[in-house]
Formats: sequence, structure tokens, C-alpha cells
Amino acid sequence: MNTEQLYAIYKTCNKVVIDSRKIEKGDLFFAFSGESFDAATQAEEAINKGAIAVIIENPDFNNPENNIFCFPSTLQTLQDLAKEHRKHLQIPIIGLTGSNGKTTTKELIHAVLVQKYSVQYTQGNLNNHIGVPLTILSIQPGHEMAVVEMGANHQKEIELLCSIAQPDYGYITNFGKAHLEGFGGFEGVIKGKSELYDYLKANDKTILVNQADAIQEEKTAAYSKKITFGTDVSNYQFQIFTENNRIGILFNDQKALSQLTGEYNFNNICAAISLGKYFGVEDADIKIAIESYTPTNMRSQIVERDGKTLVLDTYNANPSSMEVSLKNFSQYKGSKTIIIGDMLELGDESRGEHERILALAESLNFDNIITVGPKFKEVNVSELAFESTALTGDYLKQNPVATENILLKGSRGIALEKLIDLL
Repeated sequence: MNTEQLYAIYKTCNKVVIDSRKIEKGDLFFAFSGESFDAATQAEEAINKGAIAVIIENPDFNNPENNIFCFPSTLQTLQDLAKEHRKHLQIPIIGLTGSNGKTTTKELIHAVLVQKYSVQYTQGNLNNHIGVPLTILSIQPGHEMAVVEMGANHQKEIELLCSIAQPDYGYITNFGKAHLEGFGGFEGVIKGKSELYDYLKANDKTILVNQADAIQEEKTAAYSKKITFGTDVSNYQFQIFTENNRIGILFNDQKALSQLTGEYNFNNICAAISLGKYFGVEDADIKIAIESYTPTNMRSQIVERDGKTLVLDTYNANPSSMEVSLKNFSQYKGSKTIIIGDMLELGDESRGEHERILALAESLNFDNIITVGPKFKEVNVSELAFESTALTGDYLKQNPVATENILLKGSRGIALEKLIDLL
């Protein structure tokens, strides 16, 4: 069994799955083993559930007669199959990475482009070495475009993901202080994210550039095949306005008020509109897309209940996103409480960055500052510094937050969303 033969099987399957609990009749199952179990032991069960074939990496369970095929690496086989599928796709693929705003931008781009095209896009956070090939393999004959989100926490990862997705267009949302430990500092972040630029340039593909971002401008200055957006001289020009704490965009003769909070989402919206304009989506349809997109993924999500406004931004946090989030929230009218959780994967810069963010929060004159997690507790001498989300919850049960506005912002591992029902 080789990749070409496996591709022939793939073309007859319903979908590709890696979770044995989700197998349905006609699926192609890749059995990924964990540290404490061998997924190959699930192969027979997967066939019995209706899988048309199972890919394993333990030769003891190899059984071609029952469509159980052994390869040296399940992961490598999945990636090779995705590359084979990519060779047969004749549609434009947009690759997207960056330190902050990837998922929101991806969903906005999809919301705009789907007004005119059948668009496949990364589901949830399937943006890594497993998620990207799964996204590519989910592209069906009826799709006319695809938007592929690519995440990374170390160098050479975006390079790998580009070799799988082979994007025709690419956009880097920004370069921020995220995953500093894995990238080896901020310069490492720039180098790692710019691997998308390296691929696009080497293959004569198109780059989307935010001209307000000095790093994007510098990295693409000598490259001619690009689409630009900004507030001044660009291919596409936009102006910002705010209304009821939400971000609005002025473009051409259109005025679109989004459901997103924070000026940091201005560029995310502009990127989506720029691609929509480039691919011929009508302005009126773009306006509908921007105004109707409602975040439900704990990213810049506004929840209004019982006279209070809760800003829920708990999917991820790093010094860059934390800074803009706090500054944006400080502009809200009325009393304000912030509940901020630890920023993870910062390595040696962790303590200094937590000290800096705490100092920024204190300078913005919030009514209450509550910190959650051991890293913030190391630098916060206040009585409102808690070791964990559970301990914070215990406090909130006895001391309900009375302010009109509440911000929840922290890394995924802190799980601040568990506090929502208490607020």
C-alpha cells in the first residue's frame, strides 16, 4: 500500500476521522496512538462500525484483507495523503497565520467569501500538523475556495504546514509576543510566522498586506505580487468607527457595524473585506456578512445580561493581545472589573511580562482587578490574586461583581469561562 493507492480509497470515503468515537459508515479512520494506548487495537472495531479502511502503524495488527493497513507513521501518512489531495485541487487556497486574531479573521473571511462562493475553511482550532491535513482532506469537489488557518508555537512549523496546504494567497494577521518560549523570543516569532511569506514568495503567490503593520510592510516591500489595505493609499481603504462598544467599518459608500469589540478587530475585518473585494463579492453582500457574523468562540465575544456587559476573550492570551484588550476595555463607559488569567508559554520572559501587564492594568483605573493563576499571583500582592479559577469562583460566590462591565481575558489553560455563570 502506497500513498497513491490510499488516495484511491480516500476518494471513495465519506470523510477522514481520527477519533474512533466519531466513526460512521464509509469513513477513513487514522488510528493515532497516545502515550498510554495503542490505537491499532481499535482497528477491528472501526471496521465493524463501518469504516472503509483503517490506517495504523503497528505491524502486529496489519490486516489488508480486512482493509487495515500498516504504515510506518500514521501522522506522516495523513500528511502525505493531504499533499496528494492538494495536487488534484484546482481552487484558490488562502493561508492564514499570525500571533493574534487568526481564528476571528478566518471566520470573517469565510463569512464574506461564502456570500458568493462555496468555501471550505478550518473548523474550530484544527490548525496544526494534524488539523491542516484534515482541513485539506475535507475539501470536496463542490468547494470553490478554501481558507486554511495555520498555527505554530515553534519555528519551521509554518514551513511544514505550507508544504501541505500550498496556499495561493496568504495573510499574517500580526507579529506578537505569543509562544515566546517555543519561538525563542520575539525575533523568533517574526522569523517563524514569516515562513508563510517565504513560501508565497518562492512560489510566486499573492500576499495580503496590512500597510499599518510596519513588519508586514518591511517583509513584503520588495515583493510585487500583493494586495494591500489600510486607511490611506492602498488597494482597499477603510475607516473605523465605534458604536455601542462595537467596531464599525466605512468602505466605499458602505457602513458596516460588526458584533465585535476592540479596535484590534479593525484589521481583522479589513482583511476579510479586502479579500471579498478582490474576489468580486458585492459591497452590499460584504456589509451583510460583517454585520451578521457573531462570535461564539470566546474570542472578543460580547454577552449582555441583566444590565451587565461581559466581554469574553478567554480562548487565548499573550502580552500583545492582553495589552490591546485592556486598553480597549478601559474605554467602556461605566464601572469596570477585569478578571485576567495567566499568559502561558512565555519562557524566561514570563515574570516580566506579567509584571508589565499588571502595571498597565493598574494604570488604567479599573474599579476592580482580579488575577487568576500562579504566574500573576507571583507578581500581584493584592488580596484579589487567586491561584486558580476554582478559588476565584469561590470568592465570586461570596462577593458578586457589581460593576456594569466585566472583562474575562486569559490563556486557554486557565479556563476563565468557568466563571461566566457566577458573573
